[in-house]
Amino acid sequence: MYLSVEEHNNNLLVQFKGELDHHTTESVREKIDQKYNDLRLKNIILDLRGLTFMDSSGIGLIMGRYRNCIEKAGGMAIVSDNSYVEKMLKMSGLLKIINVYPTIEKAAENL
Repeated sequence: MYLSVEEHNNNLLVQFKGELDHHTTESVREKIDQKYNDLRLKNIILDLRGLTFMDSSGIGLIMGRYRNCIEKAGGMAIVSDNSYVEKMLKMSGLLKIINVYPTIEKAAENL
């Protein structure tokens, strides 16, 4: 799993490449939470275009970061062009509360 976590237009941008599963979620969670708290940002953009696999622990990771955003009166957006990932998000119910955009720029504009 490759993970990039950085500030982008006053949002925390998290870019994933590889598999997000029970083997990787704990270290990913720690990296995201540390940067989110260190930078004191409210919004998170998750770029899932590079994911090749995601299981239920990935859904849990997203839900937990979403709760963190809501607690700070912020929001979350997802960037995806992956039908598999979007199907997982839809089945989990996350698409009812988090919007999906085709680009990072569109996601940032709507937060």
